[in-house]
Amino acid sequence: MDYAVLTGIVLVAGVLLALVAQWRDWRPPLIVAILVGVAVRVLIMYTSAIDTWQPVDFVESFKPAGEAVLRGEDPVLASEGGWHFLPTIPYVYGILLWLGIPWEYAGRLVTVVADIVLIPLVAKLAGGPKASLRALQYALSPLALLVASVHGQVEPVALVFGVAAFVVARGPGSPERAGMTTDVVAKVRKGVAAYGLRDSIPRVIGRGGMLHRAMLPGPDDRAHLKRGALAGVLMGLALCAKSWPIWLIPGMLLLLPNLRSRVAAVFTTGLVPLFFLVTLPIFAGTSLQQIPEVINTIRDIRPIVGEWGWTPHFTGGDWALRPDLATFGTNLIYISVVAVVLYWRRADPIDMTTAILLVFMVMTPRLGAQYLLWFMPFLVARPTRFAWPAIIGVSTWAAYGYLYMTQFDSGTWWALHSEWSRASIVLLPVLALAMPWGRRIATAPGLATLEPQTKVKATSPA
Repeated sequence: MDYAVLTGIVLVAGVLLALVAQWRDWRPPLIVAILVGVAVRVLIMYTSAIDTWQPVDFVESFKPAGEAVLRGEDPVLASEGGWHFLPTIPYVYGILLWLGIPWEYAGRLVTVVADIVLIPLVAKLAGGPKASLRALQYALSPLALLVASVHGQVEPVALVFGVAAFVVARGPGSPERAGMTTDVVAKVRKGVAAYGLRDSIPRVIGRGGMLHRAMLPGPDDRAHLKRGALAGVLMGLALCAKSWPIWLIPGMLLLLPNLRSRVAAVFTTGLVPLFFLVTLPIFAGTSLQQIPEVINTIRDIRPIVGEWGWTPHFTGGDWALRPDLATFGTNLIYISVVAVVLYWRRADPIDMTTAILLVFMVMTPRLGAQYLLWFMPFLVARPTRFAWPAIIGVSTWAAYGYLYMTQFDSGTWWALHSEWSRASIVLLPVLALAMPWGRRIATAPGLATLEPQTKVKATSPA
């Protein structure tokens, strides 16, 4: 990489400015944060575009997908599996290439624009008096600059729609929201509160029960349904960029005001990816017979491990096809996410989402440096005690890979990779500490105070 020193200086200066802003409690106008973010991203995008080094997947996977769209071919199949997501982003690549923009700029323009839009969205996600401070800190996030402006990875595109879905789902009012608030109501028999499965089922699914009442329209039903539908459309677009935003769906649903709006959100979330799938013959030149092959290619994820966390210590720090480690790690993720959802179910849904994304990073058997951007907008918007150690730690690890390791030939790169990948394990406890442990139970204006245990309301017999 030719401009590693300049890029490194910008990253370090940005971190120092973000920390000083935190220390001095700077709250600049939002437009200032946006302009700062635009300036640093455009600078690094320019130096990366004219650099002699280009990321392998950026050139050999993303570019063929965009060129396939120009030729009227399916971007998934024509890239020979290099692009294994829905064709939404390749459509944009194709338009930019059709306009004559060189790929080194066109491929990064998509991610840089998305990352710039994330700056005001982080402010909206944070809310409150420090919203503009959080926007400035995200504008200076070193990992965001590396992923969007150097690598051209599509994480910012998935995030811009995912975070927008959270902002829409939360709607107007206080930025502080509670998670699950449902109480259990018990009958009283001979003066003693008693409830069991036989009593509970009718109260939940029977006529006039909890589910029936929840599905009845309320006074603001039309507005709530529109809010849920729009949030779902945005989350569906996030899923069209990559598959991982599925981890954002629980938090988005909890932010919506009622069950009817959540049903609308689930429906539109699934409808958007389905639209891009069934319209492949119209927009991508895919034949109907090829659609099953496209689906299989999108679903096929090779069990490559050894880049991050605990798996490099089983592979000697090199990439390896280890289905055993991949399967074990995937099951570990599922168990951990379920545990996190249960533990943080009464927290602010943004805090619960931050915990989900952080526990994924700790447990995952496979990870590219760009994955570490997933939690960044949420952790910057609502920082925890160990937020900045985590942000600086993962940014330093990623920058070593992007800026230093790219200075060497292939043999030296692999030797450095062996140590670099194994060193990542020291970041796992830091990420675990950065989870919102002190915000497990939230209270919000207009909602009942939440208790860690289930309330039971007793009613006297008629």
